[in-house]
Amino acid sequence: MDLDLLAVFLDIYRTGSLSAAAGIRGVSQPAISGQLARLERDVGAPLFVRTPRGATPTDRADDLARRAGPHLDALRQALAAGDPGPDPLGPIRIGGPAEGMTARILPALTPLVERGLRVRASFGLAADLLAALARGELDLVVSAIRPTARGLLATPLIDEQFVLLGPPSLARTVDPVTLAADPVRALAHLPLVAYAEDLPIVRRYWRSEFGRRPPNEVVMTAPDLRAVLAAVIAGAGVSVLPHFLAEAALGAGSVLELHRPQVEPLNTIYLAVAAGRQRDPSIAAVHRRLLDRARQWGSL
Repeated sequence: MDLDLLAVFLDIYRTGSLSAAAGIRGVSQPAISGQLARLERDVGAPLFVRTPRGATPTDRADDLARRAGPHLDALRQALAAGDPGPDPLGPIRIGGPAEGMTARILPALTPLVERGLRVRASFGLAADLLAALARGELDLVVSAIRPTARGLLATPLIDEQFVLLGPPSLARTVDPVTLAADPVRALAHLPLVAYAEDLPIVRRYWRSEFGRRPPNEVVMTAPDLRAVLAAVIAGAGVSVLPHFLAEAALGAGSVLELHRPQVEPLNTIYLAVAAGRQRDPSIAAVHRRLLDRARQWGSL
């Protein structure tokens, strides 16, 4: 496969726009369209769906970006490096969800701190952090949603895996026969502990697995998934949480998985940067380090 076509594909994927990719590469949009068409013929499947807002990647595009992107980035970096020694690093402003940043992202950056990196972390919701990135207030964002704003580049980092869990005392009240036949009814009596009143994670699980919103009563909300887990362990209710956060509690038996889906519900986590800044030494080093670590994490 032509590496130049892959580079064009990544520019389209990360900007979400053929015209933006053309601007990056200094060619016309019809030239980009032609190169994309060649790559799609090589791949044997469409990679983007054209919409009024730009180019929406298909599942095949997500997979290709995840597999090819880190290697092409590393090749570019190696070819661009005039000095085999590491670049000196400086400050970086990075934003992301408090739980993932605490458990995975910030500890992974420790080796770069030893090279001079100075990290200023911000926690918050993905939409707010992406808006701050677009305004130039952040340098890199770990986002649970794919950015759609023009001028922002997105690279898949890792898939977040979710699990429906509850304390043993409540798990024992779920009838397995009813759960197999009608899971919504089998689980309807369980109180919910959620991140927010609109149930962003719980609602997504119910809709993807059961085809509807949960009818359950919400007894507690807390804008930190670690607090949600603590409440579930204490017996306040059940919830849906990222597997990485619940893994230790599941292993200890303080919570139990209430429902085992045939296909694990996943959500892709992205690294987002502003176009034109991805080659800044500090941003590039953090970007590369997190992609390398994500291969070892398996899922977030």
